[in-house]
This record gives sequence, C-alpha cells and structure tokens, in this order.
Amino acid sequence: MMRQDAAALAAAGTVERKFPGTHLFREGQAAERCYIVKDGEVELYRHGASSRWPFSRLGPGSVVGDIAMFQHRPYLSSARAVGEVRAIRLERQELMSLLLERPVIAVRWLVNGLTQLETTQQRVIRLMHRSVVEQVAGVLIDEQDAYGEIHMSQAAIAEMLGVSRQSVNESMVRLRAAGLIATGYRTITVLDAGGLSSLASRDDQSNRRADGKQHD
Repeated sequence: MMRQDAAALAAAGTVERKFPGTHLFREGQAAERCYIVKDGEVELYRHGASSRWPFSRLGPGSVVGDIAMFQHRPYLSSARAVGEVRAIRLERQELMSLLLERPVIAVRWLVNGLTQLETTQQRVIRLMHRSVVEQVAGVLIDEQDAYGEIHMSQAAIAEMLGVSRQSVNESMVRLRAAGLIATGYRTITVLDAGGLSSLASRDDQSNRRADGKQHD
C-alpha cells in the first residue's frame, strides 16, 4: 500500500498490538473484520486432526482476513502473532465505505491482494515435483529471518509440506552434513544461503534446460 493509502486506512481503522502467540482471529469465527500488518509477522495456520498446520507467514504491509470478510464467510484459517505485532483492524462496514469513496485505494487493495495470492501460488509451484530435501531447503530459505534463523519446528515444517516428520528430520541431517544449516534445541540456522537456494531451485533449473531443448 502507498503511504497515503496507509494513512487513510489507519484513520478508518484501529491500531491493535498483539503479543507473541495471541490471535488476530481464529479459524471458523465470523469474518467481520480484516487486518493490515504494520510491524511483525503473522502466521496463518489451519487445524488438523490432532495439531495445527501452518502454511504461510506474512509481514508488514500484508492484509489478512479480507477475503473471508468480503465474502461474509467464516475465516478459513487462524492468524497468530509470531512475535510482537502491530496491525490495523478494519471493520467490514468502515472499509467498504472507504473503498467506495476512494476508488484508487480500492484498486491498490485489489492489486495488493492479487500479489499476495501470486506469491502463495508461486510457492506451491516451487514445491511441486521436488524431493523432500529440496522442499525443506525451499521452506528454510523462505522462512529465515534477517539473522538466518528459522522459528519453526520440524513438526511444523512437516505439516506445511504434507510429509512425515521423519522425512523432514532426515532432510535436516543431510543439509547439516552438507554444511548448509546448523540445528540445535528448537533452532535452525542457515549457514550457506547460496547453497541452500541452489538446492531449492534445482528443479527450476532442470525445467528451464528442458524447455530450452524443446524450443531448439
């Protein structure tokens, strides 16, 4: 969102502070409002049979909960603060009034939502037809923070990828043996981002070579 858009949206909403582990909303609740993340990270997850399934993390500038809100449907996932989060809470009626009055903001809102959707689709495409170790490498690259640390458990990574925890553990052993990561108690640290990225994009490179041969 542009700075002037953010100011108008902030004026129409309320800034909320969320502490680590607290929720902006929960799966199944009536979607009466949405949020714009100002600071921090928000984890989106769904409930599985016996645990939760995290599938995305969103940072500053991201919008969460708007699709369900516009459709008058319950939230399809839960949104939880990873660390401390500040977010603008926008009630449905206030936001709809603003978007009708300010069509430029409405268009930018649409573009922002489509961009988030495209990012999610690209992530899904990147994970297709890859070995588990390549998928894990991709998740670690995507989820690392500014210090190269990943704040996700191996169980959460397994749930995100839809694979067994043992497969993720074996992949971690291989990545650690290759000197790409270090692991400790509830910690994963990227040591060689370039090597990890190369492994994560291996299938992309193979596909580009195959496409080139088909066009020769």
